[in-house]
Amino acid sequence: MTTTRVRNDRLRLALERAGLTYDQAAAAIRSTAAEAGDVLRTNRSAVAHWVAGRPPSPSTAAYIAEALSRRLGRHLTPADFGWEGPGHGNGLDARLGLGIGPDPVDVVRRIGEADINRRKFLTGAAYSVAGAALPLGTADATAAEAAHRATVPGVRKVGATDIDAVRSMLAAFTAIDERRGGLHGRPAMVQYLRTDVADLTRGRFAQESIRSEALTAAGAFAFLAGWKAYDAGEHGLAQRYYLQALGLAREADNPLHQAWILRIMAHNGLDISQPDHTLDLADTALDVAKGHAGPGILSMLVICRARALAHAGQGAEAVAEVRRAQDLAVRGEGDEMPYWLTLSGTPRAAVDTHAAKIFRVLRDHSNAEKQYAAAARSYGSTNGGSLSRITALSLAAQGREQAAQGHLEMACRTWEKAIGGFEGVYSDRAVKQVAGIRRRLAVFERRGVGAAVQLDERARSWQVAHA
Repeated sequence: MTTTRVRNDRLRLALERAGLTYDQAAAAIRSTAAEAGDVLRTNRSAVAHWVAGRPPSPSTAAYIAEALSRRLGRHLTPADFGWEGPGHGNGLDARLGLGIGPDPVDVVRRIGEADINRRKFLTGAAYSVAGAALPLGTADATAAEAAHRATVPGVRKVGATDIDAVRSMLAAFTAIDERRGGLHGRPAMVQYLRTDVADLTRGRFAQESIRSEALTAAGAFAFLAGWKAYDAGEHGLAQRYYLQALGLAREADNPLHQAWILRIMAHNGLDISQPDHTLDLADTALDVAKGHAGPGILSMLVICRARALAHAGQGAEAVAEVRRAQDLAVRGEGDEMPYWLTLSGTPRAAVDTHAAKIFRVLRDHSNAEKQYAAAARSYGSTNGGSLSRITALSLAAQGREQAAQGHLEMACRTWEKAIGGFEGVYSDRAVKQVAGIRRRLAVFERRGVGAAVQLDERARSWQVAHA
């Protein structure tokens, strides 16, 4: 029996309005999938089949919708193209966490369950450009305030010692994350978040300040879950955790924590070459922190803005902001920092790292190299040298900048230190850095750089051990 397919005019019209050929559409879909760690072989023939009426797989449908959302500047879902058959669902699962609603604790529980069970609709979700704009509105904050007023106290009485216990667990999970990478201990951390931490926020509080601290601690855990997802290359999932962390910080009425989360959301978009809304996010973070942040915290918010400016093509203003951030970092060296900020390095190290990224965007490889070297020294001396991953990532990037200047032997020596630092680190970022080192070493070998052969073998052995 022959099945007659109905032409998908909604998809055809969206492609036309986006001004995309089938080849261009296929490339955009592949790129969107790659951000989520999914390798597609979509080509113009596949796009033609979809337009002709053949539905894509559920995961591919989500990538198509996101790719066209970015091109058209409005949010689209698979349902907008009529993909609601078996396996596609009604679009609700794929939207889980992509918003800041009245009950972020419940959403975190549900995201965590999907994360632990490795549900593809969420772990393979694409980063949403439309979602990046959500924190810029005011409606979500109002919803959070309404939830605050409507909260029904739980049975368990929560006190300061309960908050301290959660903070201790956060410090422990963060420490192992920094030493061994985001893939290490991830299920245990997410399970603790969705049970013990979530239950803490449902308790009875003798004081409003204790409730605020409970929500802040929950937000810090959601932030760490997002950071682990980011380190695993699951950027859509990371974005959803960050949005819920922001909802919790808003409900806790903690402006500094809100600014901190807005900052990481801006950096996340910049790291995956999706700079839409990032300058607005950075500016909003500074506005929220105004009157609450000392020089140290301000330095990290200002360098975030500088980085967004560099990606926006405003190089001179970006460099001026770099200098301002560096001055603030020096002034703030004696500042007392919130516990959720001090777990992963100092403001000065963060400023050095992002200044290096800015100079790289501006093609100033010499200054980028110097800033990465400063960051590696700072991270390497923090907490007894426990920040193995970020130190090694800084060294890997420093070597890349040395290579860009033609300092090949020097780059090999720096990369050797980086690969040593990556031992025992399970991280998608580490995997990509080592792969990048090997690609450059192949060029070095052809140029007769003796150190390249031995280093490439060491890098290959690392890849085998950390596959």
